[in-house]
Formats: sequence, C-alpha cells, structure tokens
Amino acid sequence: MNLDDLALFRSLDSQDMIGQIDHLPDQLAAAYQMGLQMPLPLQRNLRYVVVSGMGGSAIGADLVSAAVAGQCKVPVMVHRDYGLPAFARGSETCVVASSHSGNTEETLSSFEAGLARGCQVLAICTGGKLAEEARKNHVPLWTFDHHHAPRTAVGYSFGLLLAALFRLGLIEDPARDLDEALHAMRNLQTNLRPDVPTVHNPAKRMAGQLVGRWVTVLSADFLAPVARRWKGQINELAKAWAQFEYLPEADHNTLAGTENPPEMLRMMMALFLRAPAMQPRNLARLELTRQMFLEQGINTDFIEGRGSGLLAQMWTTLLFGDYTAYYLSMAYGIDPTPIDLLDAFKAEMARV
Repeated sequence: MNLDDLALFRSLDSQDMIGQIDHLPDQLAAAYQMGLQMPLPLQRNLRYVVVSGMGGSAIGADLVSAAVAGQCKVPVMVHRDYGLPAFARGSETCVVASSHSGNTEETLSSFEAGLARGCQVLAICTGGKLAEEARKNHVPLWTFDHHHAPRTAVGYSFGLLLAALFRLGLIEDPARDLDEALHAMRNLQTNLRPDVPTVHNPAKRMAGQLVGRWVTVLSADFLAPVARRWKGQINELAKAWAQFEYLPEADHNTLAGTENPPEMLRMMMALFLRAPAMQPRNLARLELTRQMFLEQGINTDFIEGRGSGLLAQMWTTLLFGDYTAYYLSMAYGIDPTPIDLLDAFKAEMARV
C-alpha cells in the first residue's frame, strides 16, 4: 500500500472523486450565495421545517439542523422515509424536498404529501421528476448544476438550506461563521491533498490505520451528523463496513457491548470526533468513553475539529473524513465513485 503513488490514484479514480473533495469549500461557498439569490415566495408564519431527503441529500440537512439547533426559532426535522409525519400539515409547516437527482422515490412521496396537506413546499434538486412536479404545481424550485455522485454535493445540500433558513427569518446571519469555516477548511487542505506525502498527511495516516478494521465513528452534539457522514463516506468510497454512534446515548448501551466477541473487537477501530465548541460534559464523555474502550483492548483515536467557530469545527472534521475515506479506497484498490450494489438494489426496487 503506497498512498503517495499519484499514478495509482489516477488509474483507480475514474471520475475524479478527489477533485470533488478538493473543491468542497468552493462548492459550499457558491451554494450559500446561490441560496441568497434564488426565489423564495414563502410565508413567514412557520412552526416546523421538515426536510425530506435520502443519502447525500439528507446529510446536509442533518448538518444544518445540528448547526442551528441553538438558535433556530423552529425545529428542523430530517425525514428519511415516504410520506410525512402526522404533525406536518398546513401552511405553518415548510416541507423542503431535497433530492440530488430529483427522482428519489421517498422524497417525491413527501413532496406529494406536502402539497396534499397544504404545507408550504420548497424543492431542491438538479432536475428530474421533482423539478417537473415543482414547475407543474408552481412550487418554488431551486436547481443546481452538479454531475457527480450525490454524496459529493453536501456543500449544496447544506449551503442552500442554510440560506433558506436565514431568508425565512429563522436564524441569524451566518455569513461571518461560514467565512471562518471556509478559511479553516482551506487551511486544513494544505496538509491533506494527495501530493502531500504520507509522513506529513494525517488523513493518509488515518486511512492506513483503518485498513482491515471494523470502523465505528462516535461523536456528540453538533458533530453527531459528521459521524454519520464519516460512516457513509467509508461505506460508499472505500466499499468498507463502518457504523456510527452518538453520545451521550452510546454510554447508556453501546459501552456495555465492548466485551464480546473479543476476536471481533480486536479488529475494531473506534474514532472519536471532538471539537472545542462542544458541550463540556460531552467532551468529558468522549474522553472517558475512549479510555474505557482502550481498557477493553479496542483501538481508538481522536479527530479534532479546527477553527474558532462551530461551523469551522464541523466542516473541518467532515472534510478530514472525506479525505480519509478517499485514501482508504485507494488503499483497498477501489474506485471511490461507482456504487454497484446500491445501483443494483435501486433497479430491483424499481421493478417491485
């Protein structure tokens, strides 16, 4: 395994996944500016925001919900299913139907339910059936141009929704915090890009630790959805098993499961995501939980969020995970973009 072999990267990475990761700060910045300019003829009498999405379209909403939880005037719920929850009805509910392709069947179901229940609806996609239905029903439609995998559009799904919440008067102006996050991400990249040798590249070294391991990513607070993002990226880029756990909940059950089967636990790597802006008791829990994992013979490591603000610490932790998952795919000799099993499953579902 040579993670400094750039020729190997080029031969494996058929659709330039690394280019998408390298440009994530630019995508996030552009998406937020787009969201400030697009039409938003919605009323301001909202009590609920429900974002319907799956996979890469949903994770951006998870991140936004966690980032604004301390200030948003209404709850922001992420719905990963068909239809809508029972409370979502009437003009006091805004349903954001977010689908990268515009053809996600669960999201289309939520879109239809939102219309039927008299909710205010906003559609976000690159096109597809969702765009057609939005135009047909005179629903505000935000489209963006992106021709890569949905998981590489997390900057769009986050930035557009953040701008919408600001314009709806639900959060304070996030521009300063977002600028700080972009600056921190670009600084971090100077040590993470492929041309940085492994000896100086912490993401390459982290990927090396994960080879042959059963990966569990744990975090809390506003980094909880980042743990989910790490899990999904390891799954989809490296085609490797991973899972995520949230604290404090994991300390009430998962911790008890660190005894058996011992032969499997020895093959585990538990990654703990932490950042200075987290709730102090959660930081203490992360440290103590890691110590107890170590005492059970489980391999562990910490990943630190960078920057002085919540958004900076969230996005630098996410970006580090994207690079790590990419280098893990290279270590396994896997093209990070195709997801053949997922595509085959969707085709089978379409025939059911």
